[in-house]
Amino acid sequence: MKNNKICVVGLGYVGLPLAHAFSAKYQVVGLDIDQARVEELNSGTDRTLELSDQQVKEALDNGIKFSTNTEDIKECNIYIVTVPTPIDEHKKPDLTPLIKSSETIGKVLKKDDIVIYESTVYPGATEEVCVPVLEKFSNMKFNEDFYCGYSPERINPGDKEHTVTKILKVTAGSTPSVGEEVDKLYASIITAGTHLAPTIKVAEAAKVIENSQRDINIAFVNELAIIFNKLGINTHDVLEAASTKWNFLPFKPGLVGGHCIGIDPYYLAHKAQSVGYIPDIILSGRRLNDNMGIYVASQIIKLMIKKGHRVENSKVLMLGVTFKENCPDIRNSRVIDVIRELEDYGCQIDLYDPWVDKNEVKDEYNLEMCATLEPSKYEAIVLAVAHNEFKELDFSKLENSVIYDIKSVLTTSDGSL
Repeated sequence: MKNNKICVVGLGYVGLPLAHAFSAKYQVVGLDIDQARVEELNSGTDRTLELSDQQVKEALDNGIKFSTNTEDIKECNIYIVTVPTPIDEHKKPDLTPLIKSSETIGKVLKKDDIVIYESTVYPGATEEVCVPVLEKFSNMKFNEDFYCGYSPERINPGDKEHTVTKILKVTAGSTPSVGEEVDKLYASIITAGTHLAPTIKVAEAAKVIENSQRDINIAFVNELAIIFNKLGINTHDVLEAASTKWNFLPFKPGLVGGHCIGIDPYYLAHKAQSVGYIPDIILSGRRLNDNMGIYVASQIIKLMIKKGHRVENSKVLMLGVTFKENCPDIRNSRVIDVIRELEDYGCQIDLYDPWVDKNEVKDEYNLEMCATLEPSKYEAIVLAVAHNEFKELDFSKLENSVIYDIKSVLTTSDGSL
């Protein structure tokens, strides 16, 4: 096992912590197509904040090599793919990063090498999509010359408690013996333990239903929030009362974004539809959650009108743009839906978030960031993300402004989900 040389393809929120963990026991090369990202890591900094500067230094001291050059991965015998698996504009799986990574690995693949995929996919994607690419570019035969594994990522961006080694890992291999080898590899660094699934398809399915289940549960409480709002009942009071029962699931309403929950259900739905089944519950939950930004914007507008504000050209301050609190990750942020809808109403939006890189927000969403907070100049203030920095803000003196708290963390507000 100690003779393994590991290549981690993709140095984002998933790949970097994994590469760091493996570097304590193995030779590791971290490969990424982003030269700026590689240079940043080699200088000892991680802008995603998944690793501290000290942890990046630890990895470098352990001999890890961060690179964009495929020449640096030729001597590896274990390849772990942790690239994104997004959806396209039609909400269909976009496997381009996965395919491109497989092409890169296929060009350097050697006899008895193992390629392990961590990216979330639909059941069957590894063997039906990735394996043919590996065979084509390596000119070798699957399960004779090289092998595959699957171990779905479970990292929660920004979570400093449930880090990669502390999360139980599901593993699988393309043959029983490879499955055992993959399981032992992860067991050597995962203190929380491992679960060896019988097949790669089982492991793929297990991962994709984890987030689909959460998506459906959040859609349910989002629907409850809409109903209770019409009934004049405080949703959080209801959930607090219901949570006194031991088996009540404590989900909360909100915007559902990020690289997992807002995307993974579409992967499962895609596969279901390909075999002739329409997954009504999964798609219904997705529709409801995808439309929550529109609903939130409409509630803000109603409150502004009730306070006598003219909507056209009104100034609105949006607090937070990341997909979750205390994390710089802006991928698939549904705060953008609220912003775009308010802009359609004629509002002028100012955006403030101390966690994000303003250039990244500009590149991704074409939005400018405010450098400072001046709450008094806005007709409405929307707390969209529950960053710790926002929880202590005092808006009590802003009697003429609408305060809408999507996350229900403020002591006083005009409205919330």
